[in-house]
Amino acid sequence: MGHYSDITPLKFEGDRLYILDQTRLPGAEEWLEPETADDIWDAIYKLKVRGAPAIGVAAGYGVYVAVKHEAPETVEEFRAVFDKVCEYIKGARPTAVNLMWAVNRIKNKVDNTAVTSVNQALDLIRDEAAAIHAEDEAACRAMGEYGLTLLKPGMGILTHCNAGALATSRYGTCLSPIYLGMEKGYDFRVFADETRPLLQGARLTSWELNKAGVDVTLICDNMAATVMKQGKIDAVVVGCDRMAANGDGANKIGTSAVAILAKRYNIPFYMFVPTSTIDLETATGEDIVIEERDGKEIYEMWYERPMAPAGIKTFNPAFDVTAADDITAVVTEKGIAYPPYSESLRKLVTGEDK
Repeated sequence: MGHYSDITPLKFEGDRLYILDQTRLPGAEEWLEPETADDIWDAIYKLKVRGAPAIGVAAGYGVYVAVKHEAPETVEEFRAVFDKVCEYIKGARPTAVNLMWAVNRIKNKVDNTAVTSVNQALDLIRDEAAAIHAEDEAACRAMGEYGLTLLKPGMGILTHCNAGALATSRYGTCLSPIYLGMEKGYDFRVFADETRPLLQGARLTSWELNKAGVDVTLICDNMAATVMKQGKIDAVVVGCDRMAANGDGANKIGTSAVAILAKRYNIPFYMFVPTSTIDLETATGEDIVIEERDGKEIYEMWYERPMAPAGIKTFNPAFDVTAADDITAVVTEKGIAYPPYSESLRKLVTGEDK
């Protein structure tokens, strides 16, 4: 049995980026070493690294290793390569705002600095990526501490998808209070939805919680109502890939159904959202672009043989949007937001009331 602090989706050591291939879990722990922009794009698009915060950190380091790999010799060559790499990597996944946020942050840093050499520019990228990495770890710890104030010892907690240590720099977002609660002897009982069709709950959440010694029970997605009705669930905790200004939150497909069920059974539903994931430029969830993925993920990807008729039509949106009305509270690293979210979120992000 390990410890949650040992679980990480990526490492940056000796000027090299290493990514834990999450598509290989739980059967194998295989580390990738991406070097090119194509490698980074592939790792993000194919969910080898996933989870909004981890995607942002991987993208930051990814820009560095990809530009360095191109070996520009002059500042002019660097600028051209840098711009191309940034735009390319940002296109890997459209819904997770952290991807664009991290790359744009690095781009703004470089664009607003009087760069006189390629090495200076590369140092700027690396240092900004490292800052994003460190800030995310601190933010996750803070979210865990805030989240723990909403939970009580012995609670049964339902979670969907994976917003744990594998999805962030460390601790996780919605799983952070679970891990911090372990240290306080809270003895939470966690129920993990399998999270079809990519099975992040089964492959990742149950893997990391079990590895860390948490009491975790895996259930199928369509069993959530049953465990709620039986009184086994006292709270729901989930992550978020993009939150609109009004508090609508896009997360892994199936999250909105869990929120609706939680409201039906009077169970608090908490969404854990780093402020970097709150997009005040997006008014409501209706404005969030939802990524649609290959239908083979539904009936072929995890099976020895196809589990649907050949040529069947499929619909495979990667995310859905949970309405702000169905979210009890939003937990961020800066504090807990309550309705009306259009006011509380803006105040948390900007420090301004309006």
